[in-house]
Amino acid sequence: MASNVDSPPSFQPINAIELVSKESSKITGVSVYSGRAEVTRSFKFNVKTGQNQVTVNGLPNVLDRDSLRVEGRGAATIHDVTISSIPSPDNDEDDSTSPELAVLLVRKEHTSRALERCKKSTEALQHYLSTLSTQHVDVAQLGKIVKEYDATAEQLDDRILQLEKQLKDTDKEIEKEREKLWGAKPDDSLGIRAVIGVFADVEGEVEIVLIYAVHGATWNAGYDIRVDMQSKEEPVTLIYKAAITQRTGEDWSDVPLTLETATPTFGLGVPTLDPWTLSTYRPQAPAVYAQAAPAPMSRRSKIANDTFTDTFTHDVGGYLARTAGAPMAHRELQVSSKGTVSATFEVPGLIIIPSDNAAHNVTIVELKLSASLSWVCVPKKDTKTHLSAKIKNASQYALLRGTASVYVDGSFISRSEVPAVSPDESFDCPLGLDPSIRVTYHPQAKKKSQSGFYTKTTTLVVTQQITVHNTKTVAVDRVRIVDQVPVSEDAQIQVNLVSPGLHKGSTSSSGIGSVSAGSSKEDPAAKLVTVAKGITAFWDGADEPEPEVEALGRNGKLNWVCTVPPQGKVNLVLQWEVASPARTEIAGLF
Repeated sequence: MASNVDSPPSFQPINAIELVSKESSKITGVSVYSGRAEVTRSFKFNVKTGQNQVTVNGLPNVLDRDSLRVEGRGAATIHDVTISSIPSPDNDEDDSTSPELAVLLVRKEHTSRALERCKKSTEALQHYLSTLSTQHVDVAQLGKIVKEYDATAEQLDDRILQLEKQLKDTDKEIEKEREKLWGAKPDDSLGIRAVIGVFADVEGEVEIVLIYAVHGATWNAGYDIRVDMQSKEEPVTLIYKAAITQRTGEDWSDVPLTLETATPTFGLGVPTLDPWTLSTYRPQAPAVYAQAAPAPMSRRSKIANDTFTDTFTHDVGGYLARTAGAPMAHRELQVSSKGTVSATFEVPGLIIIPSDNAAHNVTIVELKLSASLSWVCVPKKDTKTHLSAKIKNASQYALLRGTASVYVDGSFISRSEVPAVSPDESFDCPLGLDPSIRVTYHPQAKKKSQSGFYTKTTTLVVTQQITVHNTKTVAVDRVRIVDQVPVSEDAQIQVNLVSPGLHKGSTSSSGIGSVSAGSSKEDPAAKLVTVAKGITAFWDGADEPEPEVEALGRNGKLNWVCTVPPQGKVNLVLQWEVASPARTEIAGLF
């Protein structure tokens, strides 16, 4: 009787597909971050109906395995993804398969032994000469021995150099012969393998995209800052550059490149405070700790399910719900700003960045920026004048911290550092020394006098003159001269500022009399004083947006800000007096 039970379906064999990453795919995009990069690599191949096992060999060793994502397009479903290291090739091949290789190996062995003998002979000759005693050698024979030693050592040295060259040449010939027999030696930097299970509904071509992060790649910002001293509106041209370096093992050839200012972070969260309690100290016996049992290994399938995604299917309860023919979503590469946190820059066109660990420079953008120039000199310490610019980043680009080459009127001046700057934020940029602003710090003039009938008081008046000379053909604004008067730490010693005429009032706690360092905040004369046309004097810190008026003058430092005409000079006078009881020795006065 015939059985009504259906026979079980026959199992189809798994279709194995072997792919080499460099030969079977193309890099369609690279995003470079600070310290790593994200690579998008596309594979196209034919699959058979049913189960296909796709093996991709030659992925870089610096690949971050947790970052790998698998996407694709076609009537297929990804079942699992596994990452592993490619086993080292078996080097136990039979060398006798090639007579030429056998001869080369024998030659290498003979050369190595001959080289070893020569080195031992040299050591023995040196040992013989070092143990030779002149007491037992005739003086007439000593010159002959030295001459024979020199000749023998020279022969040995020549023989060693010859054998080392022969050994090196033989190694090259052996390497070439082995390449003929077994092919080129695999790249040690490309030793990662990905195995992808793909179930296809129909036979045909599918596309799979691997997106993964790699270490060993980075980019650093660099700048050229060009200052035009004749321009008033936008005197600064900032050329934003990027130096891209990678040693991932993969050459990026003709790829669209994106530079990211954001820094990827993993596993970072807001820290929490542990309880902080106090108690009476009580000595305790040493604690005995039991060794914890190791945690069970998670299944490979669960790791793959948690780590990898695909666009063949939506991950709903596994890899079962299919969206047939759904195209992959690729990020549009464009120059864009993402606010003050990060920005994305696209390098125009296609670019080649080989894996050579060398810096490859590209220009991101050229910006015309407004800036206010200022000059600062502290002539008491150094009469050189420093040029500085306060530059406003009036662009949509976030500037990363980097080194800048500074050019003023076409001449290289110095190298400076640009801090991290967000859009619409300003930053200070030192521009080096400006020799066209010359400051003279004249010798001090001192005058001493005494007063009082019963109690004698000695008063010393010190006058310091400063000359600022502008040799430019245009006027310069905001030339700042910084100087100081002494600060008394003794109640018997009084320091009074005479010139410049800063606001006079009650004696401050700093010991600078006749200067109101603690005057009311409503009194603007306590902050800035006009000395002459184009010259303003103030205590150090008084020009800040919200200065602490009560603290002004306590450190004795003061500033002048001047406008110096073209080919003109400005004279500044700092005068102060010190009053103390007669015959009082004052420490630190000069």
